[in-house]
Amino acid sequence: MTTPFKEITSGLKFPEGPVAMPDGSVILVEIARETLTRVTPDGKQHIVAKLGGGPNGAAMGPGGKIYVTNNGGFNWIERPDGRLFPGTQPASYKGGSIQVVDPETGKFETLYDSCDGRKLNGPNDLVFDDAGGFWFTDLGKTREYDNDRGAVYYAKADGSKIEQKVFPLERPNGCGLSPDGKTLYVVETPTARLWAFDLSAPGIIKDANGAYRGEKGRVVAGLGGYQMFDSLAVDSAGHICVATLITGAVSDISPDGQSVTQYKFPDAMVTNVCFGGKDLRTAYATLSMTGKLVSFEWPRPGLKLEYLNK
Repeated sequence: MTTPFKEITSGLKFPEGPVAMPDGSVILVEIARETLTRVTPDGKQHIVAKLGGGPNGAAMGPGGKIYVTNNGGFNWIERPDGRLFPGTQPASYKGGSIQVVDPETGKFETLYDSCDGRKLNGPNDLVFDDAGGFWFTDLGKTREYDNDRGAVYYAKADGSKIEQKVFPLERPNGCGLSPDGKTLYVVETPTARLWAFDLSAPGIIKDANGAYRGEKGRVVAGLGGYQMFDSLAVDSAGHICVATLITGAVSDISPDGQSVTQYKFPDAMVTNVCFGGKDLRTAYATLSMTGKLVSFEWPRPGLKLEYLNK
């Protein structure tokens, strides 16, 4: 059954990375349009910045700046009805990056495009902690006959440090932090697995000496059948709310992984979710193939985010 929802706007070019702003607007990326865009409560769209490549995730950071994970772009597949689908690495691809945008002026700069001399491939999603740093995933790029191995990084918001923390992962996508900040959640797209990594300090994973992800983290939940995970948000009760592809849903996963409830929408590519509105009870979701931003009621308040709700 389709979840009751309100359509806020349509005509977006593969929206992702929604950020619910205090003024009631939602700032998001349009990957195919290569922009950071503000959607006002009345549904009007305003281009904040033309970022190039493939802006994929967004989060509010220090100083009111929006931090964007840029995947470097796609070859786009457009169906006859206008629906968009991301394809392979384009000929124009130059690498991935982390960009910092002033939402008032539209000015932006590249904060990181490599780590230890290795270029970032396809940064996807990010989340800030309370220590001036952020975690982000690098899903990598797909070419006709091969694709990159994914990784998770931790970086300082001021540009002073970036470190690879988990490698390899199978196309890591959404990431988030538990309410107490002591657990990092990361989902893999093709496996539809939700991983949890215990943190001993900001930017430090416990038992991080293992060479492989299974030695560092644990699987909280995995979905059966033909489903894939995209980006995520965490609510105030610690539930992990994962946008789920193919099914076209937001999967509400309890912290112990024992309960999974799905809120379904008429779009096979529900790519992200965030919380805003009164008491953070309004969930905003991006329906990317059909280019829509929608809102719906969440059963619990969302989690207050660093630099945004606190």
